Amino acid sequence: MADMMLELVGRELARLKESQTFKYETAVEGPQGGVVTVGGKDVVMLASNNYLGLSNHSAIKKAAIDGIRRYGYGVASVRFLCGTQDIHLELEKKISKFVGCEDTILFSSCFAANEGFFASLVNEKFGMEQYKDVLYSDRLNHASIIDGQRLCKADAVDKKIYQHADMNDLERQLEEDKGKGYRFRIIVTDGVFSMEGDLAPLEAIVALARRYGALVFADDSHAIGVCGRSGRGTPEATGTLGKIDILTGTLGKAIGGAAGGYISGKKDLIAYLRQKSRPYTFSNSLPPSIVFGASAAFDILMKDRTIVTRLHDNTAYFRREIKALGFTILEGEHPIVPVMLGEAATAQAMSARLLKAGVYVKGLWFPVVPKGEARLRAQVSAAHTRKDLDRALDAFARVGKKMKVI
Repeated sequence: MADMMLELVGRELARLKESQTFKYETAVEGPQGGVVTVGGKDVVMLASNNYLGLSNHSAIKKAAIDGIRRYGYGVASVRFLCGTQDIHLELEKKISKFVGCEDTILFSSCFAANEGFFASLVNEKFGMEQYKDVLYSDRLNHASIIDGQRLCKADAVDKKIYQHADMNDLERQLEEDKGKGYRFRIIVTDGVFSMEGDLAPLEAIVALARRYGALVFADDSHAIGVCGRSGRGTPEATGTLGKIDILTGTLGKAIGGAAGGYISGKKDLIAYLRQKSRPYTFSNSLPPSIVFGASAAFDILMKDRTIVTRLHDNTAYFRREIKALGFTILEGEHPIVPVMLGEAATAQAMSARLLKAGVYVKGLWFPVVPKGEARLRAQVSAAHTRKDLDRALDAFARVGKKMKVI
């Protein structure tokens, strides 16, 4: 049996290597930053979620080291046994204040947070023998949202998908379901869609939710620390701060770039999730170094907006200049800048050539994005200097002309 399994796995691995879906990993020799070292060569990093440049920030590193000195390396426990330290409660309060919610619960990642939310709520009868819930999910939602919804019992929930950011389609479905007697109706969306770099129309979503008696769930992983004047995410950018019922996010991107996730919302909901959410109940709590580092990152954001302003300025500059070179990008204002190339082979080849030319950027193609919409996903950071961005743009120009992309 084991031999058969290994043979089948080996065949599938060989097939993947021959396909255009195989994911090759490139080792970075040192810390993340605007410029990193790959193969002994300095290259401009345009593939990182290190939006604010905090993953190697001196204050974050100092805080993380202080966390180990004061609280040790790890907690060796889940939260409800002996894994809750005062610093976990303090960070939860700090996140709640920052995102405009009553309370927050920490997870090992936002993937775990999203997996831990839906089944905890939908699968629970709450004393009702007969009930059914409904989830309305954007077609381009993150894999963690999709996996979280898969954990819901089929007889407990109807799962519906609306076209990406299409409020007419969402309203049509809400209207059709108005008289069906659903217990919970939840509209589910990413705050920022990671493959497109566009923001969810949260103002319109909130308005529809209020009209049809639904809750709003938003995953703000690519927006926390990034969007809005002070980095409070998609709700701040769309004028819905404090109006989102369930807000999830990560500490592993702009907020220091290490690990950790959270769910923020009403106090009773968060208290309930502490009892029922399985990834929370059965996973070790975040280690002190990450708690201290993330807390320091929020302190930086709350004291000084210039780092967010620098990110926005860098993003606007890169978007303007890459278009001026003749490349086609998906319009927007987020530091995710999809450079559209069409074919997977083109994206693969251009990514490899750009690395040789001094730019680290990754290609995306089917099935990650639709067929014919292969792209390079450039990601701008506050850690980039104007010189870094100009160097990257020069490489794009040279490689693009050689490949006859521009």
